Amino acid sequence: MEGLACIAIGILIAIIAIIIIFASGYVKAPPDMAFIISGIKKKPRFAIAKATIKIPFFERLDKLTLKLIPIDVKTSNAVPTADYININVDATVNVKVSSEPDKLQLAAENFLNRPTEYIAGVAREVLEGNVREIVGKMKLEEMVSDRQKFANLVKENAEPDLAAMGLDIISFNVQNFVDGNEVIENLGIDNIVKIKKAAAIARAESERDIKVAQAAADKESNDAKVAAETEIAKKQNELAIKKSELQMEADTKKAMADAAYDIQREEQRKSIEISTANADIARQEREIELKQKEVAVKEQALEAEIKKQAEADKYAAQQKADAALYQRQKEAEAKQFEAQREAEARKAQAEADRFAKEQEAAGIRAVGEAEASAIAAKGLAEAEAMEKKAEAYSKYNKAAVAEMMIKVLPDIAGKVAEPLGQIDKITIIGGDGGNNGVEQVAGNVPVVMAKVFESMKQATGIDMANIINAESYDAKVNRNVNLTGLDDINLVVKEAPKADAPSTPAE
Repeated sequence: MEGLACIAIGILIAIIAIIIIFASGYVKAPPDMAFIISGIKKKPRFAIAKATIKIPFFERLDKLTLKLIPIDVKTSNAVPTADYININVDATVNVKVSSEPDKLQLAAENFLNRPTEYIAGVAREVLEGNVREIVGKMKLEEMVSDRQKFANLVKENAEPDLAAMGLDIISFNVQNFVDGNEVIENLGIDNIVKIKKAAAIARAESERDIKVAQAAADKESNDAKVAAETEIAKKQNELAIKKSELQMEADTKKAMADAAYDIQREEQRKSIEISTANADIARQEREIELKQKEVAVKEQALEAEIKKQAEADKYAAQQKADAALYQRQKEAEAKQFEAQREAEARKAQAEADRFAKEQEAAGIRAVGEAEASAIAAKGLAEAEAMEKKAEAYSKYNKAAVAEMMIKVLPDIAGKVAEPLGQIDKITIIGGDGGNNGVEQVAGNVPVVMAKVFESMKQATGIDMANIINAESYDAKVNRNVNLTGLDDINLVVKEAPKADAPSTPAE
């Protein structure tokens, strides 16, 4: 039992010892550090960003940094370029220990337990040699103008050398090229001149392009403006034409309406005139009938010993009818003149409007026909009235004619004596045959009247002196003259027979 206990204790102690050993050999490498474990095998083990076990007493642990190592690479003296210009190069390079197993193996062999400054110094010498090599292969202008090309060439040339040491080039940047003869500066001046020239040319070309573009823009703007103004003018012309068309249409409709109104008015006027003419014709016919009846009545009155009054009325009616006829003729002439003037006005208006002319001409033609019909009807009625009057006048006898002549004798005497009434003052010198001048002047009136009676006797065959003296005392008492009437030729007067002759009538 004691032996088993001792064995168990020993096993436990062994297990604990193993655990302690493994615990003391447990290591964990960070990402920027490479752990190198060596001792048991010929080829060491590497741990980067992971954990591993190092066997105590049998293996050792070495560390190698993987951080970037910045290196300032400068040529210690001037290096001639391919075009034999001495320059100095200043560059900044970043290198690091490679994490690749093969390169890491080389780095461990070369730089294990070495400080970073040692790694940087070795890498600087390698890089400087490569810089010198590349400088000798390139021309100065090429290097200055294309630094990236120079850096890439140096990097490509130096990478195999550094890789053999287990190092990688992360970046290579050229800071500056310096020469003692101001060649780079002169190149810069030449480039500046070229650049200025190119800039001036570019500016001139740009200004030219700007001016061309501005001119093109101005042309396009002007073309657009002209096109816009042309379009506006076209639209305005179209608007004016449309307004004119609408105005013409409105004027046409207005003219048609006016023409229709005038036609309607003319038709109404024609109807009124026709009705008036018909009424005048009917009235004239009625007047003719009345006058015919009046003539018949007056003829009967003449037969009933009132012929004188009837003939006087007939004469007055004749004068009135003549005056009315003259007035109607003048009115007809005035209407005809107005119709002609109105027709001329309508004709002038009709020349501007064909439709109105045709309608107006039709209206005027209708009015003319109506007026012509009315005038013809009036003429026919007046002709019939004159014919009736002529028939009535043909029935007048000498007594009626004598009566009318007697009625105008006072007017004749007044006209004869009228010059005497116009005399304001008269001076009479001397006399003739014992008569003074007043008697001579006053005696002119009977003389003129006697001459008038003589003229009337010669013209009509009626002796007015006998008619006037037939009512005197001498004619009735001494001469026994009686007025019994007038025949177709002479006045019949009866005188008393003389003492020595038988009593016979005188014709």
